[in-house]
Amino acid sequence: MKYLQLRLSLTMLLLTGLISARAQQSNSADSSSFYQSVGTYVNPVLPGDHPDPTLLKVGDDFYHCGSSFHFNPYMPVYHSKDLVHWEIISRVLTSAKGKWVSDRPSSGTWQGAITYFYGSYWIYFSAGGQWFSKASSPKGPWSTPVQVKTNPETGNLGYDNSIFVDDDGKPYMVIKNGQKVNRLQALGRDGQLADAVINLDWINAKLQYSWAEGPVMCKRNGYYYYFPAGDVSGGQYVLRASALTADSTKWERLGSFFKPISDPNVGFRRPNHISAPIKLADGTWWTIGQSYEKYDGNDWSGLGRQTALYPVIWEGDRPWGMAPTTQPIVKPALPQSGIPWRSVKTDYFQKDSLGLWWHFLTKAASSQYSLTARKGWIRLTPDTTRTHIMQKETDHVYTVVTKVDLDAVNEAAKAGIYLTNGNQKEIVRLFTGNEDGKKIIFQFDTAKRTVSNTVGNTVWLKLVRNQHILTAYYSGDGKLWTLVGAPIGAENLDKAQPNFNSWVGTSVGLFAEGKPADFNFFICKDGKSVLPASGYSNYFGVTTINKDAVKAVSNTTGKGGWFMISGVELGTQTPSLIDLIASTPTNTKVEIWLDDLENGKLIATIPLTANAAHKWQHFSQSIKGSTGQHDIFVRFPKGAAPGVCIQSIQFISK
Repeated sequence: MKYLQLRLSLTMLLLTGLISARAQQSNSADSSSFYQSVGTYVNPVLPGDHPDPTLLKVGDDFYHCGSSFHFNPYMPVYHSKDLVHWEIISRVLTSAKGKWVSDRPSSGTWQGAITYFYGSYWIYFSAGGQWFSKASSPKGPWSTPVQVKTNPETGNLGYDNSIFVDDDGKPYMVIKNGQKVNRLQALGRDGQLADAVINLDWINAKLQYSWAEGPVMCKRNGYYYYFPAGDVSGGQYVLRASALTADSTKWERLGSFFKPISDPNVGFRRPNHISAPIKLADGTWWTIGQSYEKYDGNDWSGLGRQTALYPVIWEGDRPWGMAPTTQPIVKPALPQSGIPWRSVKTDYFQKDSLGLWWHFLTKAASSQYSLTARKGWIRLTPDTTRTHIMQKETDHVYTVVTKVDLDAVNEAAKAGIYLTNGNQKEIVRLFTGNEDGKKIIFQFDTAKRTVSNTVGNTVWLKLVRNQHILTAYYSGDGKLWTLVGAPIGAENLDKAQPNFNSWVGTSVGLFAEGKPADFNFFICKDGKSVLPASGYSNYFGVTTINKDAVKAVSNTTGKGGWFMISGVELGTQTPSLIDLIASTPTNTKVEIWLDDLENGKLIATIPLTANAAHKWQHFSQSIKGSTGQHDIFVRFPKGAAPGVCIQSIQFISK
């Protein structure tokens, strides 16, 4: 109990500090309301691989783009209304339009700087030089790329550049090439470089900031702020001047951008490559930035550089990024978006075009699928190598389910669920295949589990991830499941790998080898499987504890509290029951909501009955009709004694 009280005290201390630092937003903020409504968020808001983020505000809308590397189609554009919830609305460059772009691991497109000037949206990126595409809307269509011309004075335009637009509407390219070249140059109405170079090479002449890469700029109170990043391992810095000048004596080095970390549990410890900070109508400032995730003895670097949202706190004319924390942060004062939390998307392959959330690791794979060969299925047709279709992994806890149709006539034929990194050197496969007869095979590195396929060519496959532990199952009907051997540890996939995992994070999806295979659907967070409560993406007033050797989520106060499990798929037919495994010190209840605690849908109120031993019990309740993919909220009521524990949730169809 002392531990729970300490966590609560830390949370309230943090909130008090934030409210004090952001007075304009906090005048009407009532921290007690956070226990019953969603007024806070936790990072990352863009979980999974989202490197080199750039951020654009136009009116009431926000747009993000960044580096794709060899993931194609290249450069997904994300949209948000509240800076917390994001959705993909377009992709800038198709594989066909980017024929000159290499799909070799670590290559592809770097940068993806999204901006708006002279009445158009522009995205600048590097791929064997600097290029830009433009559009009348961020939803596209985006124009055929145009190469940015350079000259001897400007020199090589490098990579990870950004665009700064001054108060008078004049745009500048913030140029970065190598360790010692940092420059500015205006852009004309044709998107090409104009005017003379403003040479800032003195910024990192002595390698003060390692690479001084990914520079971005903003302006406030007549000051120009220049933010260079250190390198991929972290570090973010800031300089300022009252004029755009090459004169180093007119610039002031302000030091590190982020406040020192005080939360010992933080895994995102060295954020950098921030976007240019933006100002909201209420006077608050915000930025997004990337970081690898790593804890003592628990490495998640394999997920890639994940992107978090940070308040920017001004001390006079000195900006500070809020220190990374595991605790809830007060949301920006923006309206609800109706956009779900960023998670891997369910797909039933009912449309004739592929969802924007899918990507490929090679150009060849991007043309080796069909949504029309068999209605309601996706057909993957490999050549002499493996083909695939992937999404960016976003969670530590989930259950992937698919239904595959493959007549595995020989050992070459394989099809199923696929987890891999950028260069496809570390791969997890759960598949239907043939090894002296038709088998179900679960394999990673030297670990291999094999069982006989007793159900035929059409097989349901299920891969359960609970942190670094993977467990596999197969079924003939999606109801009765057979275990495919012992679980396998995925630490070698999840940890940092050579060349920073080819600069990209882990992907999850489907694959086929040897012959065409059909897939009926893809679900990443199956609600009809057990959902561990500890896999939540957002929370307030609760904590994760170990009870009876099981991770669980418990309330910390009588004020209430809640947690949210993102992206849960309830299926195409309404589940009839919800089942909780829980324990409680007193009789109470919990509520289950879809998508939000105020504007969402209450689907169940579940009474919880105490027992003398405070043991785990199953509590079931019928639920109101709901299908599809949703963020699931579990809310503890006001007045409930601390220590109500939820182990898991499961939606059941009779």
